[in-house]
Amino acid sequence: MPPAPPPGSPPPRAEASAELLARVPKLLDAMRSVGSGLELRSTLRRICETAADLAHARYAAIGVVDEDGDGLADFVHHGLDEATVRRVGHLPDGRKGLLGALIRDPEPVRLTDLTRDPRSCGFPEHHPPMRGFLGVPIRVQGEIFGNLYVTDKHAGEPFDDHDLAMVRVLATEAGIAIGNARLYEAAQQRERWIDGSVAVTTALLSGGDTDDALQTVAEQARRLSGAAAGIVLLPADGGGLEIVAVDAPHPTNALGAVIPPENGIVAELLAGRPVFVDDAATDPRLNAGPARSYGPVMLVPLCRDGKVLGSLVMPRARGERPFTRTERALGDRFASQAALALTMAEAQRDRERLAVYEDRDRIARDLHDLVIQRLFATGMMLESAQRGSAVPEVRDGVGGAVDELDVTIQEIRSAIFALQQPAEAPTGLRTRVLREITMAAAPLGFTPSHRFVGPVDTAVGDVTGKNLIAALRETLSNAFRHAHAERIEVVVDATATLRDGRPGVRLTVADDGVGVPEGGRRSGLRNLERRAETVGGASRLGPGIGAGGGGTTVLWEAPY
Repeated sequence: MPPAPPPGSPPPRAEASAELLARVPKLLDAMRSVGSGLELRSTLRRICETAADLAHARYAAIGVVDEDGDGLADFVHHGLDEATVRRVGHLPDGRKGLLGALIRDPEPVRLTDLTRDPRSCGFPEHHPPMRGFLGVPIRVQGEIFGNLYVTDKHAGEPFDDHDLAMVRVLATEAGIAIGNARLYEAAQQRERWIDGSVAVTTALLSGGDTDDALQTVAEQARRLSGAAAGIVLLPADGGGLEIVAVDAPHPTNALGAVIPPENGIVAELLAGRPVFVDDAATDPRLNAGPARSYGPVMLVPLCRDGKVLGSLVMPRARGERPFTRTERALGDRFASQAALALTMAEAQRDRERLAVYEDRDRIARDLHDLVIQRLFATGMMLESAQRGSAVPEVRDGVGGAVDELDVTIQEIRSAIFALQQPAEAPTGLRTRVLREITMAAAPLGFTPSHRFVGPVDTAVGDVTGKNLIAALRETLSNAFRHAHAERIEVVVDATATLRDGRPGVRLTVADDGVGVPEGGRRSGLRNLERRAETVGGASRLGPGIGAGGGGTTVLWEAPY
């Protein structure tokens, strides 16, 4: 008796010609279909569907081997409905059983009954029964990408040599299609990261608020990495890293939290080394808390010229796939670009501060050398006129004018002293609010009125205070650019009670302008809402202080 042909070899010509001729048109259509797209996920689904059709199988799947080559990074299937998938639960990870054996030994396998194979470890509960099995490796540019599996012929027959030959040809064509899709996806991915880096650089160098720029970094990092959140950490005053910007789909109170310096991950990041966590729920370096609700996490330092400026954190949801080497490299480059933009923005702000200092010095000199001297000379002339006057009323009036000049000179000297103080000196919330109001007076053409209620400086925390000042700045800017107001009233109430009963601070900015037009841009209002939500507060609009409620009142509130 002649030996049986090896698996995958074509059947004898006389027996196979009819079957092959019948399948060739379908195979050609399948090859054209497989190579018709460039999106990787849809290409994998199309390969599964085509393989099942060619082999007359109920089920088909592709197991994508992970970068370490010891398991599956992805599992794309065909033939199982969504209800069955939910009942089965976790998809195979390829670390054991028959699928694991195919990863370790990527050669074609054909089985009449896979449940009797010694490498099989059985099916999970609710998994549909399967008998016939055919598996072939998929190679992309000579490297193993994964394995293509088909199971259970519709007629209940075992897979034959024709099926194996067809699926092997399809796997070869699939390798080419997958290679093209991976190249296209990599190019698209790099383009997205480059666009994100440009957006971050533009935001940081636009001269806007630093908090808004850091928020842009968090938003772009989350979007580009496909993470559940984007988080920016900067060195805290007392050591460790402080969360200064968060972008997440739901409000969070993580803003302002400090990760202590004794945490192992903090030490790695401050040393300039990236950290990659496969599962935040089980990693001992992540303390119990919000981090435990995530899965894979990528933490990359923001480094420039050997100096660590902070860190960027991109956590994915539980059950999501880990970050690939390509994603890790792109994330690291993005962080480097963000660090460069931060450095350039800081240098730009240093130049602006230097210009302000120089201007302050010039104003102080002019006030001292010109204004005070002239006022002093005018006072001496008035005193001389006072002594020469014989009318008591005139002497009293001139004396009062001289006293007013003395007070004015003292006030100017106080202003000169204030101009010579460093702008970065620690100040309370009340002083920072007054500074914002004074700065807004120039473009507005008038000084908004203001009122403080309660212990503003002592009750309001630093994080809430920073966000309140940013909200005040945004509101006054909107009033100047859009409201055309003639009167603005600012109230900071540190005795407010929030809607949920918590004590907090409420900022009220009311104007008599034109109000918020229907269909107008609301990006500034969304910024106010987002700032309030990040610290557990809220923001809303109300009628203004103009006639008949004209204008707008912005209420921004947050807990201490």
